[in-house]
Amino acid sequence: MKHGLVKVAAVSPRLKVADVEYNVIAIQEEIVKMANQQVEVLVFPELCLCGYTCGDLFFQPFLWKKCLDGLRTLTECTKGLSMLVFVGLPVAYEGKLYDCAAAICNGKVLGIVPKKTLRGETYETRYFFSGADTDGLLSLWDEKTAVFGVNQCFTLAGEETVKVGVAVGEDDCAPEATIVACLSATSEIVGRAKARRVKAKAYTKQYGCAVVCANPCAAESTTDEVYSGHNIVAQNGEILSEAAPFGTGVAIAEIDTLCEGAQSVQNAEELSISDDLAISPTPFIPTAEENEETCETVLSIQANALATRMKHIGAKTAVIGISGGLDSTLALLAAVRAFDLMKKDRKDIVAITMPGFGTTGKTYQNALKLIELTGATLREISIKDSVLQHFKDIGHDPAVADVTYENAQARMRTLILMNVANQTGGLVIGTGDLSELALGWCTYSGDHISMYSLNCSIPKTLVKHLVAYEAEKSEEDLKKVLLSIAGTDISPELLPPDAQGKIAQKTEDLVGPYELHDFYLYHIIHRGCTPSEVFDLAKRAFASKYDDTTLLKWLRNFYRRFFSQQFKRSCSPDGVKVGVLSLSPRTDWRMPSDASAAIWLAEVDAFLQG
Repeated sequence: MKHGLVKVAAVSPRLKVADVEYNVIAIQEEIVKMANQQVEVLVFPELCLCGYTCGDLFFQPFLWKKCLDGLRTLTECTKGLSMLVFVGLPVAYEGKLYDCAAAICNGKVLGIVPKKTLRGETYETRYFFSGADTDGLLSLWDEKTAVFGVNQCFTLAGEETVKVGVAVGEDDCAPEATIVACLSATSEIVGRAKARRVKAKAYTKQYGCAVVCANPCAAESTTDEVYSGHNIVAQNGEILSEAAPFGTGVAIAEIDTLCEGAQSVQNAEELSISDDLAISPTPFIPTAEENEETCETVLSIQANALATRMKHIGAKTAVIGISGGLDSTLALLAAVRAFDLMKKDRKDIVAITMPGFGTTGKTYQNALKLIELTGATLREISIKDSVLQHFKDIGHDPAVADVTYENAQARMRTLILMNVANQTGGLVIGTGDLSELALGWCTYSGDHISMYSLNCSIPKTLVKHLVAYEAEKSEEDLKKVLLSIAGTDISPELLPPDAQGKIAQKTEDLVGPYELHDFYLYHIIHRGCTPSEVFDLAKRAFASKYDDTTLLKWLRNFYRRFFSQQFKRSCSPDGVKVGVLSLSPRTDWRMPSDASAAIWLAEVDAFLQG
């Protein structure tokens, strides 16, 4: 330390989930790099030795042992270094498992700090115990021990006045800390980067300390969420250094330990985050001021999630069914970004258009032009003959355009996509969106199934907005196609066109306007509003567009379908969360498939009858 300045860094190395030996090597390399840059305090993400997203692998004692072995290797790596290094790992102590941060320096483990505050909305309490009341010695190796407990502070070599505390996740730290090493693991969704910045500024203002916060990068599991390596160094209410989401994963700064920090938040209103209670008819659509940042965040999350998944499974191609509709268009645009990110040839995106009985000339031509202009590989495979053969096999009259007629087409398309993926060593990209999932407007084992679902947490109104956003950024030919797609009636195109060759089966005529269903979805599921509250909000938001009877009709339909179609969500494929709401049965929405909607429908019916 010179002139009161301490050089610190938060680093997110690319890891492999549960591959401790690989991760240890990656962390070692970063320790050497940072030592060469004279970093004095180095912070890695929460549970970085094994990965935060190990899930039920945390029940495996073998994993804990490997992590402890890894800690030993890293500790020995620091011999001769005065740098304080903080790494995250699971630690078994007195028969319980804890999410911990280990402080190591110059070949020694200075202490193990367990996480106190486990996040209830995540799976943490399934695997770990709170370390709030722990205090003792942990046996390590070769008869060595380390202090195990919370509120520990560590000092820099020869600098007793500079105290480095530890916060794992949402924990606070020892009040005397000059610098807080924050080992965190928050996934990336719209608005979260801003929230992290606000929180870091507020924390440093309130406690008068500096914060060095490290988060996992996109190498974590992408089963339902994606991580971005957004790291922050902050002091006295200011961001000193930041590794932007999906960037380098390295934030380095010099902290002035002689700086007098404020001990209370002077402007709590400016530094806190609260829900926006304005009654917008489009709660998922960003404001004009936030539009570019939000759209880029969503598309970056999709691209990074797909890239990570493809690399993990060794997929050579991405296989997508292109209909000329909104959802498949957005999935293709995100896949293009992912392939550019991976520096892979876009020709390895196998885009298949599969004309059926309801395909119209407009959507067909838009599909062909879109595939050509994005540089993907076009494959056209008509499903008509194969579906007719299937009707013959099962004894269905093709003149009867019922649910069998419709769903046979959807399932045939999925069969083709799956088999082409096998043929090309690829991954089938799901295109269904959050609104369709909420309403169950998807064919079970048809468009309901994929190998990775890119749009599963994006509501229909936002899908349309994102396609229009990409259109405005595109060259003229692609822009024209994208705007045409955005302006086309939403339809699964499973029933024959009308006499003029136009779409006859319009989704919003059948299930209701998506702007209403997205409004209901936001306020019912995200905000937890009652039917009467949602109705009141809808009346105010849509006063000039829909009458009360219309609002109630589609509100009732939303509740009815949302409850009856849970069985489809219960076995939905992996897909990344991009915003405040997801219906993943693994992380965000755990609901029995046979739950009754009776009490909700009764309240809506009371309004309809009154």
